[in-house]
Amino acid sequence: MKRNKAVAMCAALSVAAAGLALATPSYADPVSSSYVLVGSDTLQDSGNALANGTNITGSSVQTTANGSFIASYDAFGSAAIQTKTAGVYFARPAGSGDGIKALSRSIDGGAFSVSGNATPAVSITGQVDIARTSSGAGATANANGLLAYVPYGRDALSYAYVGAGLGEITTAQLKSVYDCSLTSIGGVPVTPVLPQAASGTRKFFLSAIGNPTLGSCVVQSSFAENDGSVITNGQIIPFSVASWVAQKNGAGQNRTGAASLGSPLNGIEPFTGTGANLVPNATYYSNATFGRETYLVVEYARINAADARFDPALAALVDPTKAKSLTNFSNPVATSGAVKKKFGFLAPSSTTVVRANLT
Repeated sequence: MKRNKAVAMCAALSVAAAGLALATPSYADPVSSSYVLVGSDTLQDSGNALANGTNITGSSVQTTANGSFIASYDAFGSAAIQTKTAGVYFARPAGSGDGIKALSRSIDGGAFSVSGNATPAVSITGQVDIARTSSGAGATANANGLLAYVPYGRDALSYAYVGAGLGEITTAQLKSVYDCSLTSIGGVPVTPVLPQAASGTRKFFLSAIGNPTLGSCVVQSSFAENDGSVITNGQIIPFSVASWVAQKNGAGQNRTGAASLGSPLNGIEPFTGTGANLVPNATYYSNATFGRETYLVVEYARINAADARFDPALAALVDPTKAKSLTNFSNPVATSGAVKKKFGFLAPSSTTVVRANLT
C-alpha cells in the first residue's frame, strides 16, 4: 500500500505523458527504490502494515531494509503495476500463484503475464524480491531449488456463508457440495463459490476437502479471495481465518459483508471472542487438515551467505530472529510478531526454510 500519495501521482503523470494509458498505477501503489513484495491477499494486510508502519500493538513498528522503505503491493487493484523506479509496467500478480510466478520471472528473465489480465507479457528481471504465499511449495519442493519458502505465520482455512443453517458443514459435505452431488444441507439450498484461480486459499481449501471434481454448479469468476461481500444468500466461499479475524478486528479493511464464518470441525470454532475482539482458536489452527503455514518466498542465493549473490539486507528482512523482520514472531509489542498476531496469525509450527523450483 501507499506511503506517499504524491509519489504515485507523479508516477501516474509521467506515464500519461509517455502515452502509456494502459499502465497507470493505482494511487494505493508505491514505487520502490528498495525491496518489493507481491502475491497473496491473505498476507497482504499484515505485509502492508509492516511495510508502511503501524502502531496497532501500541508501539510503533515498521520493517525497513537498512532504513529504506520496502513496498508491498495489493493482490487486486489496477491491471498493471510499476514496482521499481524507472522499471517496466507489468500485470498485477493476483494471489499466491501469480506472486511466485512473478518472482520466478524476476529471477530467470522470462516474460510475465497473468491469465485474464490484458496487460501484455513483458520481461520483469529484478522487479520483484519477495512473494507472499498462503500455501506451501507442494510438488515444486526441491532441496536444490532456486526458491526459498520462509515461514511467515500460522493460518487456518474455513468458509464464509450467507444465510441460516450453513454454519457447520462437514468436510465430507463440503466435498459433495463442490462436486455438485449435494445441493442442500438440512433442507437449506447451498451454492459453492470459488475465488480466482491463482488464489492460494482456493488451492489449499480444495485440497483440504479432498480435491473434488468441480461440478457445473460451482460459481467461478475473478472474485478476490477473503471477500465475503461477493456472496449472497445460500452461497459459501473459502476464507482465511486470519483474514477474517483481522477484518473484524479493524486491523484490515472489512470485506466480510453480510457473511458469517462457518466451521467444518464438528463445533470447534475458528476463533473466540466477539465484536472487534476476536482471537484465533489455537485448537482450530493446529488441525492437520484446515490449519496451514504461510510463507514469504525469496531467491535462495540472495539469503545464502555462502553464495556470491548474497544480499544481507534481503536476508535480514526474512530473518525471524530480528525483531522487526517480516518473518519475526515474537511477543513484545515492538516486534513484527506482535503485529501479525493482531492480523489473526499465530506463530508458525516451524521456522525451517523449504527450497523449491521456480514456477
